Amino acid sequence: MAQKGVQLDQETFSCSICLDLLKEPVTIPCGHNYCMKCINGFWDGEEEKKIYSCPQCRQTFTPRPVVMKNTMLADLVEELKKTGLQAVPADHCYAGPEDVACDFCTGMKLKAVKTCLMCLVSYCEKHLQPHYDVAPLKKHKLVEPSKKLQENICSRHDEVMKMFCRTDQQIICYLCSVDEHKGHDTVSSAAERTERQRELEVSRQNIQQRIQDREKDVKLLQQEVEAINQSADQTVEHSEKIFTELIHLIQKRSSDVKQQIRSQQETEVSRVKELEEKLEQEITELKRKDAELKQLSHTEDHIQFLHNYPSLSALSESTDSSSINIRPLSYFEDMTAVVSEVRDKLQDILREERTNISLTVTEMDVLLSDPPEPKTREGFLKYSHEITLDPNTAHPHLLISDENRKATSMKQQQSYFDHQDKFTGMFQVLSKESLTERCYWEVERKGRVIIAVAYKNISRAWWRNECAFGRNDKSWALHCSKNSYTFWHNNIETPVSGHGSSRVGVYLDHRAGSHSNLIEKM
Repeated sequence: MAQKGVQLDQETFSCSICLDLLKEPVTIPCGHNYCMKCINGFWDGEEEKKIYSCPQCRQTFTPRPVVMKNTMLADLVEELKKTGLQAVPADHCYAGPEDVACDFCTGMKLKAVKTCLMCLVSYCEKHLQPHYDVAPLKKHKLVEPSKKLQENICSRHDEVMKMFCRTDQQIICYLCSVDEHKGHDTVSSAAERTERQRELEVSRQNIQQRIQDREKDVKLLQQEVEAINQSADQTVEHSEKIFTELIHLIQKRSSDVKQQIRSQQETEVSRVKELEEKLEQEITELKRKDAELKQLSHTEDHIQFLHNYPSLSALSESTDSSSINIRPLSYFEDMTAVVSEVRDKLQDILREERTNISLTVTEMDVLLSDPPEPKTREGFLKYSHEITLDPNTAHPHLLISDENRKATSMKQQQSYFDHQDKFTGMFQVLSKESLTERCYWEVERKGRVIIAVAYKNISRAWWRNECAFGRNDKSWALHCSKNSYTFWHNNIETPVSGHGSSRVGVYLDHRAGSHSNLIEKM
């Protein structure tokens, strides 16, 4: 007759208090076994209540039981140790409340080391071994332990959701694809993950580029603060020298002017510091967002990736770089000139009559303001700049000629050398010159063209809105048709009044963040 074997493991001879093999084992009245030191220490904690209980079954005893070493059990533990019984795993190997437990373990469950997306089961190291040894199981997809396996199951068909419906933007199972999603655009979750992963990388590139842009802006603002302070200090020094000559006449006015300069200095520095702090906060937020997207990009579970992607991919609104208004530093120098002129006039005026001269804040504001915006072509021409085109940025179907001052759309691809700055998605080209402060240039056109102002870091890739002039936040574009004009920025269209013209003037005030066009009929 066959005999049934009894398999004993370390849990059978473990103390449920210390989780280690029994040491000086004792048996209490309810029949459970503990280390003598462990049970006595447990009962010491119940001494005040004078009611003693079993840590496992909670049976109570009064009075406190007197326990003796169970010599038979002690000998059995020692004998089993010699035959290969090992100590139970350390406490950190067992699954806690925050851990993913092995679904195969019985009794005290060990921590899972992997989750199988095919079996929808989590395994400890021991129970995972068949997935490494058995050929069919080797093909299963193993990922980091997950508590969210139920989210991978279709609530309607109780099937694993391995497909994605692009029509409804929903994760579905195979039965859903032939049922309520029949005829929809469906792909595997892995294919959709690949597409979303590409979008994620583009988003990260944009974030990293924005971080670089904002860091450059912060450096520019820091330079402006330094220049403002230096210019203000020089102005104060010059003003004091001038007022020394008139100390007996306008000593009080000297103090007033000094105070006004310092006030203006404080106002300007405060403005720049406030914007600098805002940009620093945005850089911190972008870096945090980049870290979240990086962590998401490493998620092995396609389903979890698609669950979390919508909430993490959205970006907050960026601070507009045009709001960084770098004002001229000449306002402090102009102040010195005005004070000098006042000194000369005062010497003449005070001989004839006693006149109180007031240097009001309003007068200072007039001196500190920029020159008025030009209104006519003659006024614009004062800021005229010669613009040349950069062949390294030209689309392969654009012919750059006339000493890089003319661009012509061609059917044949031009033999320019490949360059990383070249536009590949749109028939576009940038200028070689960087545009700063106030500048004006004129464009002669034939047919339909787009005249634009763009940041140098605008995308060169084939994605339309990323690189097309006027369709993103990095460019401003005037679309010129035969008899009509429209202005585009950040994919928002604004009609522009004007008659058909073969010449268009472009005026840019970089410091003020303004841009306008002069359409002249030839």
